[in-house]
Amino acid sequence: MSDNWVVQNLVVALGVWNQKLTEIWSLITASPQDFKGGDIWNVIVAIYGAVQAIGFALLVLFFVVGMVRTCGSFSDVKKPEHALKLFIRFALAKGVITYGMELMLALFDIVQGTISVIMNSAGFSSADMTTLPDGMVSTIESCNFFESIPIWAVTLIGGFFITVLSFIMIMSVYGRFFRLYMYTALAPIPLSAFAGEPTQNIGKSFLKSYCAVLLEGAVIVLACIIFSVFASSPPEINESAAAINQVWSYISEIVFNMLVLVGSVKMSDRVIKEMMGL
Repeated sequence: MSDNWVVQNLVVALGVWNQKLTEIWSLITASPQDFKGGDIWNVIVAIYGAVQAIGFALLVLFFVVGMVRTCGSFSDVKKPEHALKLFIRFALAKGVITYGMELMLALFDIVQGTISVIMNSAGFSSADMTTLPDGMVSTIESCNFFESIPIWAVTLIGGFFITVLSFIMIMSVYGRFFRLYMYTALAPIPLSAFAGEPTQNIGKSFLKSYCAVLLEGAVIVLACIIFSVFASSPPEINESAAAINQVWSYISEIVFNMLVLVGSVKMSDRVIKEMMGL
């Protein structure tokens, strides 16, 4: 690492960015059971068990409401076709709540398989590091003290933006994980709506929304892969230009690429909702 104080500004900022990008890759490929050592998952499982009892109570309520609305009179319930239909609906709804945790983990595994296919097809198993080109380091080190002052100001501003963008990006990915936990913990309540025909759309909407949150990981991985391709070919530097112009050109292009990535990560939920018609 260079001893130049201006170079160190950029190196430290890029180091924070690379650290957060690596953390994103580990989060995207991690399962809810392994996240943060599994302690959060154990709490979610306990909450799910408690909420499951509420789900069973709502199951009966939605079933009765649905039966009243779909059957014109009690005599309709006595008909074999109606009775069989109601029995199958109740049994399926009860099964969905009983095995809701397994269902949601199965959906998670399917989406994780899709993400793995995307990563393997693109040839990326980890994030590419963004490094400061040697030419840029030489240019900055060749400047005297007075020439370094405006360059230092530019690198300070650029480093600040890079650091802020890295934290915004990692917060968006953490937000996806916490939404997955919330969906899982409270799943029995919306899943109980499958017991009644008039309320079944609540359960369908819940499963669609849960799948949308899962698929956000695929969009985030695609965005990171595209950025890694950009990062592998650093911006061209006009060596005949003044040092301040070279540094400004490099930082502005790097920040722009990072801004596109952060925007793509934050818009991943909107992209999936548009794709799924939610």
